[in-house]
Amino acid sequence: MIMPAGQQLLLPANPAFIWFSLLLALVLNIAPNVSGLNGLLWIPDFLALTVVFWSVHQPRHIGVGIAFCLGLLMDVHQSALLGQHALSYAVLSYLAFNLHRRLPWFSASAQALHVLPLFAVAHGLELLIRLSSGNTFPGWLMLLPPLLEAALWPLICALLLLPQRRAPDPDKHRPL
Repeated sequence: MIMPAGQQLLLPANPAFIWFSLLLALVLNIAPNVSGLNGLLWIPDFLALTVVFWSVHQPRHIGVGIAFCLGLLMDVHQSALLGQHALSYAVLSYLAFNLHRRLPWFSASAQALHVLPLFAVAHGLELLIRLSSGNTFPGWLMLLPPLLEAALWPLICALLLLPQRRAPDPDKHRPL
C-alpha cells in the first residue's frame, strides 16, 4: 500500500498496548457508574470509541468477537438488557472494519466525520433495543454522545497512535 504524502510510517502495534487501552477504556466507562453519575446520558462511550479505533487500525487483533465480548461486559456492569451493548459493539466493529482501508487516508477531522454515522448507528441500536424491551425514551440528550465521540476521535487517534510513531530520522539514505 502506498502511504499518503507526508504521513509518518508507523511501527507495529504492541498487542499488550492494545489490550491495555481497551481495559483503560472499560474503566473509563465504569467510572461514572461507580462515582454515582450513572444517570448522565451525555457521557461518551470510551470503550466504543476504542473498539472503533482498533477495528480500523488493527483489524487482525480486534474484531467483531472481541467487541461482542466487551459489550457483554458492559451489559453485565450496567445491568442492561443482556446483549444490548454486545450487539451495538459488534455492529460498530463490523462497520469500522469496512472502513479500515479508506479511513487512514483522511485527516483526523475528516475521519471524525466518517465515524460519526457509525457512533450514531450504535447508539440508535441501543435505543431501539431499550424501547423494544419496554423502557421509556431516555430523552434528547441521547443524541449528544455520538457527537462527543466524533469530537474526541482526533484526540483518541493522537493518543493511541503515539507509541507507534517512529522517531523522525533525517538521514537522506534511509527514507523509511
